[in-house]
Amino acid sequence: MRRKHIIFFVVAMFLTWNMLMYKTIVGKSNGVQPHNHENVEGKLSVLQSEIEKQLKNNEQLLTELRKLRSELSEKKQQSQLKPTQAVVTQAPPKAKGPNSTGENESWLKLKDTDKVDDIVLPILMIACDRADAVSRSLDLVLKHRPDRKRFPVIVSQDCGHQQTSDAIQKYVQDHGVVHIKQPDLGKVNVPWPQRKFEGYYKISRHYKWALNQIFHTFNHSAVIIVEDDLDISPDFYEYFAATFRVLHQDSSLWCVSAWNDNGKLNMVKDDPELLHRTDFFPGLGWMFERKLWLELGPKWPDTFWDDWMRHPDQRQGRSCIRPELSRTSTFGKKGVSKGLFFEKHLKFIQLNDKVVPFTQRDLSYLIKENYDPKFVQYIYNLPEVTASEVKAQSKKALPEVRVTYKTKEQFKDAAKKLGIMDDFKAGVERTAYMGVVSFSYQGQRVHVAPPSDWAGYDTTWS
Repeated sequence: MRRKHIIFFVVAMFLTWNMLMYKTIVGKSNGVQPHNHENVEGKLSVLQSEIEKQLKNNEQLLTELRKLRSELSEKKQQSQLKPTQAVVTQAPPKAKGPNSTGENESWLKLKDTDKVDDIVLPILMIACDRADAVSRSLDLVLKHRPDRKRFPVIVSQDCGHQQTSDAIQKYVQDHGVVHIKQPDLGKVNVPWPQRKFEGYYKISRHYKWALNQIFHTFNHSAVIIVEDDLDISPDFYEYFAATFRVLHQDSSLWCVSAWNDNGKLNMVKDDPELLHRTDFFPGLGWMFERKLWLELGPKWPDTFWDDWMRHPDQRQGRSCIRPELSRTSTFGKKGVSKGLFFEKHLKFIQLNDKVVPFTQRDLSYLIKENYDPKFVQYIYNLPEVTASEVKAQSKKALPEVRVTYKTKEQFKDAAKKLGIMDDFKAGVERTAYMGVVSFSYQGQRVHVAPPSDWAGYDTTWS
C-alpha cells in the first residue's frame, strides 16, 4: 500500500507541475507588450531553460514510476502463488531459472554444453519409515557425489516415522542435506476393492507433493529421483550429468533411467559404456525436466503412478535412455509389494562397479534422428534364429542373432525360454525399443524383435 501512495503522489506532482508551467507560459505570452521584444526574449530564454530542466526531471520521474509499477506487479504475482506448505529443516537453495509455476511457461532451451552443465540436478530421495535403509542410501549418494552445489540432496519423508527422521537429521547437520516432510499423513480414502493397495495410494500422494516442492517451491529445472532402498554405482553422477545434455536437447526423450529391467548377471553385455533408448519407462533412479512436471503434475494419478506414466496418454510416443549395466540396484525387500518381486527378480540385477567418464564421451548417437536409422538397419540385418535354438546354443557361433515374434504369445514364449521379463505395460515390453528387446544369453547377444514392418505397440497386449 505504501508503494501505491508513493506512485499516486508522484503522478499528482507531475500533473500539477505541468499545469503550472502551462499557465505560466500562457500568462506571460498574453501579457507581453509588442514594444518590449528584448525583455520578452530574455524571459523566454530563461523559461526555455527551466522547461528543459523540468523535462529531464519528468523523464527521471517516469523512469522511477515504471520501476515502481514493475516491482508492484511482480509482488502481486508472487502473492498470488500458493505453494504447498512444507516442513523444511534447511533453507531451499537459490533458484536457477524463472520464478514461475505456470503450466504454460516456455522453459529455457539451451544448446550450449557449458550452460547445460551449469544446470543444478538435485537428488530427490523418497523416504518413509526405514531408518537403516535411508542411512545406507545417503551414505552412497554422498560418497560418490562430485559437486555439492550442482547435486544438492533433498530427502522427502512421508509416514512421520521419528527414528527415520532422526537418521536423516544427522545428514542435515553434517552434510547439508535438505530434509522436507510430507504434511498430509492422514488415511487415504480408498474404494473398498482397492483397500489392500492403500500403500500405493500413499506413495503416489507423496510423489506428487515432493515433486511440487522440487519444481514449485525450490524452483529447480530438473530432478534425479531415487528411493531410500537403492544403492548407486560409482559413476552415477557422471551418467546423469552426461545424459542430461541429450535429454535437454531431444524432445523425443522424456526421461533418463539408471535401471535395466533385464539387467541380471549373465544377461548383460560386459560393456559399462553401452547405453540404449527404450520405450518402456523403467524408473528406479530416473531423471526428468521441469517442463514434464508442468505437463504431468496437474493430472497426477491417485495410485500406481509408474504404470500410469507408461500409458500412451502420458508417454505420447516419447522414450527414455537406459544403461546396459544398471547404475542402481535395490536392497528393499521391505515395502508395499511385500518383497515378492524383490525375491523373484530385483535382487539379481547387477550394479555397475566401474567408472565411465561419460561427460567426456560424445553421446549424440542417442538422439533419435541419429539412433533410429542405424538401429533398424542393424537389427534387421542380423541372422534370424528361434528361441529354442538360442536356448540350446545350437547357433552359438553367431555372436548376435534376432528372434522374431508376431504375437503376444510368441513373445511371452521366447521370454520364458530365455529368462527375460515377459510382461507388458500398455503393450510395451520391458526395455523394448521399437518393439525390440535386447539382452545377452550365455554370452550371445540376442534381440527379440517384431517383423520389419512393425506398426507399433498394441495396448491390448497387457
